[in-house]
Amino acid sequence: MPRARAVTFDASLLLWIAAAAVLIFMVVVPLLWLVYTSIQPESGRGLTFANYLTVFTQRFYLEPIRNSMILALSVALIAAAVGTPLAWLVTRSDMPARGLVRALTFAAFATPPFLGAQAWIFLAADRSGWLNRFWENLFHTQSGPFNIYTLGGAIFVMGLYSIPYTFTFVSGALEMMSSEMEDAAAVLGAGPWRTALQITLPLAAPAIVSGFIMSFLEGLALFGVPAFLLIPARQQVITTQLYEFFQFPVHVQWAAAYAMPLLTVTILLLVLQRRVLGRRQYTTVTGKGGRRRPCRLGRGRWPVLGLALIPSMLAILLPYAALFAVSISRAWGRGPVPGNLTLHWYRWALIDNLETKSAIFHSLGYGAAAATISVVIAVLIAYAVLRKLIAGAQLLGFLCMAPFVVPGIVLAIGFFSAYAHPPILLYGTAGMLIAAFATRFLPIAYSNSTSILRGINPELENAARTLGAGRLRTLSFVTAPLLRRGLLSGWLLVFIPAIRELSCAVFLFTPHTAVMTTLMFDFSDAGNYEALSTLGIVLMTITFAITIIAYRFLGRDFMQSREAAG
Repeated sequence: MPRARAVTFDASLLLWIAAAAVLIFMVVVPLLWLVYTSIQPESGRGLTFANYLTVFTQRFYLEPIRNSMILALSVALIAAAVGTPLAWLVTRSDMPARGLVRALTFAAFATPPFLGAQAWIFLAADRSGWLNRFWENLFHTQSGPFNIYTLGGAIFVMGLYSIPYTFTFVSGALEMMSSEMEDAAAVLGAGPWRTALQITLPLAAPAIVSGFIMSFLEGLALFGVPAFLLIPARQQVITTQLYEFFQFPVHVQWAAAYAMPLLTVTILLLVLQRRVLGRRQYTTVTGKGGRRRPCRLGRGRWPVLGLALIPSMLAILLPYAALFAVSISRAWGRGPVPGNLTLHWYRWALIDNLETKSAIFHSLGYGAAAATISVVIAVLIAYAVLRKLIAGAQLLGFLCMAPFVVPGIVLAIGFFSAYAHPPILLYGTAGMLIAAFATRFLPIAYSNSTSILRGINPELENAARTLGAGRLRTLSFVTAPLLRRGLLSGWLLVFIPAIRELSCAVFLFTPHTAVMTTLMFDFSDAGNYEALSTLGIVLMTITFAITIIAYRFLGRDFMQSREAAG
């Protein structure tokens, strides 16, 4: 009689159960609480749709929705109109200094838009902006022509920092596209501009649409720029109105209901983006291996370069110069003139002031913890999905990507609703911000982990298993060393945006858990612009230093991962 085979328990199963439990805590519970809170009366008993009736039947609350749609649509049009030709010039022409234009564009991508908004307050505030004062002195007028505290000002600033979205998508598509069809058009007598308009750009249309949608969503969900520019102007958009619901008296239920259209529009647009990219794909059929020949601009090369540098000048050069000038001024209103220059604020921020030192420490610590959690969960779930280890792994992969469709401000409301009360009370602790940051940027870590795991042949793991190694031992000693470089890249891709995140942090921080971005927001409210600028320069110095070091050790792999994540 044959002996029954012993059933061995795979201890690695506990690891994936734990990862699934953490994923439910990070994604499922906050979103379910968000929905539940939206139909919960302020008394806390029963269910009701009164919250929806309150926020969607009063004109006072409908005006911010209208403003948000105008803002988002205008930002997306600016990003597409500027980012598309910029991508073509960098990838398909012989314009000089293309590498510089690309680097400056990604510097704009790395810059928090709210920091750019603050810089443009220094430059173009109605009365005190330096550009207005220069205009008044030059033309002897009573006032200057600029006023950044308007809806148009917010569109201008957000448009500048949304250009990299379209630029990234379109430049990536153009770099994968051969130039045979363009060469054929040139042989038939078409000029470079006609060729670009009638051949190149139609081929890149899916990428342009994708960039447009991402810019629209950025304009719809961004909090920092409207908070800095529109709240002082007494104009509201959806995100700033959500912030107002959290001022005394707090109306969490109203905020949850008011956030639902933002979440719904985001999901619908991302579904539309997938369908557009899925149905409208262009393929060039040639037999010459995809050559790309740059378009000759002739004598127009240098004037075109001047035009191409204008977005970077407006998004990087002028704002950073303004921030630095304020950070070395005793009083920013007097400007960087002799007798007003000082390094006092840097000593104050880095050495003397406990609040700023604590905020810097919190930003780095919370960002590092969030990046570690995101990468560990992402790589475990990606491994389970790609190797088909457990039933339901595909669902876990979907949950990893779900935060991508949840705007940061909506996610923050979900976390507040779920964990600001027992049984899991996290509000007021570092855990609240760490969990929110980890969830917010989990899709970046998961996409990166999936990408690098696809490049690893499972035969090495199978060989280790054949020799008797368990699943955990194989993962630790065979797979993990092969992933080291990619995991470091993914860790940095989460860490960098986490340390400059504002939309989540502003809803979840307390005075004991303040980070650099929330402290800058408070400095703006208090009118302490010198301290704000100094902390902003410190934040961007850290960001660029990490990026340069990562590029030095990880090379183009890191930059390509950043572009894909963007």
